[in-house]
Amino acid sequence: MNNVDANRNQLFQNSLLVKSIATGLGFDYCGIAKAGKLDDDARRLEQWLNKNRQGNMEYMSRNFEKRIDPTVLMPGAKSVITLLLNYYPSQKQTSTENKISKYAYGNDYHEVIKNKLHEFLFLLREKIGAIEGRGFVDSAPVLERAWAKKAGLGWVGKNGNLITKKSGSFFFIATLIVDVAFEYDISAEFDHCGTCTKCIDACPTEAIMPNKEVDGSKCISYFTIELKDALIPETMKGKFDNWMFGCDTCQDVCPWNRFSTPTTEKQFQPIAEIISFTTKDWEAITEEKFKIIFKDSPIKRSKYIGIKRNLQFLNLEKSAAPDSETE
Repeated sequence: MNNVDANRNQLFQNSLLVKSIATGLGFDYCGIAKAGKLDDDARRLEQWLNKNRQGNMEYMSRNFEKRIDPTVLMPGAKSVITLLLNYYPSQKQTSTENKISKYAYGNDYHEVIKNKLHEFLFLLREKIGAIEGRGFVDSAPVLERAWAKKAGLGWVGKNGNLITKKSGSFFFIATLIVDVAFEYDISAEFDHCGTCTKCIDACPTEAIMPNKEVDGSKCISYFTIELKDALIPETMKGKFDNWMFGCDTCQDVCPWNRFSTPTTEKQFQPIAEIISFTTKDWEAITEEKFKIIFKDSPIKRSKYIGIKRNLQFLNLEKSAAPDSETE
């Protein structure tokens, strides 16, 4: 075997190792792409920002160069490893009066996945040798969905979510940027949404536009999580469809999610109160109990005051509904 063939074989073996580690750590999908600037995505992001689709999410406009080029984010980067972890729950909320996005049913995914990424790097170094790498999960200027597509894991749907052909879209996306080359996966160039517009038609706030662009400033998740104002704009009244934290409407109606299966990650098993709480339970909860019950939950991101604001807004919606008026 000559040097060129030996090198190719090593790249192939190292790629198999990466995917074996991913499986061992419980990740459902793993793909590898060559690090470099995302020119097309850079243009789309710039146009999106120029239209102020980010609303008050100012962090979206920061670190633009790092966001579109992992070699700027981590000098010396050669590969971007993308990992998907299923979070689809085995249970649903008993009440639909104060709905919570499924990703927030269990423990905070940031902590769960960060620990897995630390172990991933440790195992890589143990098997391959000295490796510099940085792991991210929704916490750094990384275009995760673009890299997932480039790594052949799926396509970006009209609702802006990464969709896999076999399992739908209820996945967390994690990114591991390393200074080692591998055999790279083939980019997913096909869009399997076709002429379907179910997510566009179902969006309660019309945040999903026909041109595969999502107006983040109109999304219910933006208002219930990202927006830190004391009050939700009255212009949104009657449009939240009982969503108190986040929104899954566009994913719930997506035909590809008929293939979703419950997660096997124990730390994503639903917190009992999220499944069983009624409106009265949410109204009665104290800040002290809130901090205890949701100390490991993504819900703490909105904080007690944010959940109370959201709850108040939903109550205003209900009181304003025609069928709730007394004669």
